[in-house]
Amino acid sequence: MPTERFTFTGHDGGQLAARLDLPDGHISATALLAHCFTCGKDIPAARRIAARLAAMGIAVLRFDFTGLGHSEGEFENTSFTSNVADLKAAAAALAGRGLAPQILIGHSLGGAAVLRAAPEIDSLKAVVTIGAPFDPAHVTHNFGGALEEIAEKGAAEVKLGGRILRIGRSFVEDVSDQRLAPAIAGLGRALLVLHAPRDEVVGIENATQIFTAAKHPKSFVTLDDADHLITRAADADYAADVIGAWVTRYVKITRPAPPIGAPEGVTRVSETDPNGFAQDVVAGGVHHAKADEPAAYGGTNLGMTPYQFLAASLGACTSMTLRMYARRKNWPLRHVSVDVSHDRMHAQDAPSASERIDRFRRRISLLGPLDEAQRARLLEIADRCPVHRTLETGAHVETELVAPEPQPA
Repeated sequence: MPTERFTFTGHDGGQLAARLDLPDGHISATALLAHCFTCGKDIPAARRIAARLAAMGIAVLRFDFTGLGHSEGEFENTSFTSNVADLKAAAAALAGRGLAPQILIGHSLGGAAVLRAAPEIDSLKAVVTIGAPFDPAHVTHNFGGALEEIAEKGAAEVKLGGRILRIGRSFVEDVSDQRLAPAIAGLGRALLVLHAPRDEVVGIENATQIFTAAKHPKSFVTLDDADHLITRAADADYAADVIGAWVTRYVKITRPAPPIGAPEGVTRVSETDPNGFAQDVVAGGVHHAKADEPAAYGGTNLGMTPYQFLAASLGACTSMTLRMYARRKNWPLRHVSVDVSHDRMHAQDAPSASERIDRFRRRISLLGPLDEAQRARLLEIADRCPVHRTLETGAHVETELVAPEPQPA
């Protein structure tokens, strides 16, 4: 996934730092992602969601709000209203590059901000909130005893997420005056609400209030036992998969023609976490899957192993081949299922007794009033499936090393 540095002018004239995550090739749509309160554009959940959407052909802009991360400005002087203004500035900057956003995604207070900003961004078709508060003033619950100091002195230091930040009176007053219900009711776009029932920072009742205030089309999906920041890789991947599947109902994802010499398109495999083995698999720019290794082998078990993918190829090809033959013969085959397992065995004719070869066991179940001759013939046909032949006869693999894509610091 190529990532481009992106800067734009925020609400107060300062330069805001962003990353534009781009698909490899054709861009079907653009998403704008707003991070959680005091977080940043590079938190794991934001990176994983951006990677999933980019794999689908969707460009994603994630940026640091004023005074946070690598963006200019003083956080003490910001407010909820200024965050909304930064969001609209980001949308305008994307539009200026011919990438007007169709999707708006907001996490926590960023989710509240996208609900406020969405009605004013004409290009939008879909809005997603993750752990968002219905009442933006909810965030002040994390300030504890600092609220009194803020009211008295105009500002105070608050420890949030392990960081010390200076919060100004203008932020507290502005966020306390916000009412999202009218903006949600007038959203005019499809809405997806993602929230964890055990969220201890923003309670699940907030999701209920947002969902109730919105008009259709709207969807609500629980994130089960995820925490507020979606820190676990499995939870972030699940949220990314849900968003990716849901958004295709409302945003048209176009696919480029496959390259010459690759009629089925290119299957791209890229790692999602350099500390593990999880891989993101996109076939032909259309179909998505995950590959991984079991926990016992150092993986996180988020997807099938490479050999399970190979077994699935053999099983799918076998079933398709049998169905095609039975259909052509007009035989009464009602259903086909194929169980495939893989292990390694000693080679019978190998030069060394220790040499082992791969063995795939295939058990085929055929349902329907077939006679014995038909069943025997279908068993023969199973060995003619193209993947079976490839596995038995071997294949030639051509490999080349391509120049790495430049990545921002």
